[in-house]
Amino acid sequence: MSFEAFEQTLTANDPPRFSVYLTALWYDGKGDWEKAHDLINDLNGGTAAWVHAYLHRKEGDTGNARYWYHRAAKPFPDLSLQEEWQEIVKALP
Repeated sequence: MSFEAFEQTLTANDPPRFSVYLTALWYDGKGDWEKAHDLINDLNGGTAAWVHAYLHRKEGDTGNARYWYHRAAKPFPDLSLQEEWQEIVKALP
């Protein structure tokens, strides 16, 4: 799915069948940070850590975000939150 197609799904009430990572980003894109965090919170692996890092950065918890970026083997980004959200969405299948 293209980024543009993903973005268009944000007008729906419920997410399409996505991976849990994209579903978390879908909820975040809808403004539901709590739901996004709940979906990703207990998952392991680099992708989960990357999404988790982004969410904590968005929350304003820089220390926690840095921890999760380290777990994801990603540098702390020098992007806006919107740019990072787009980057992650585009990087996921």
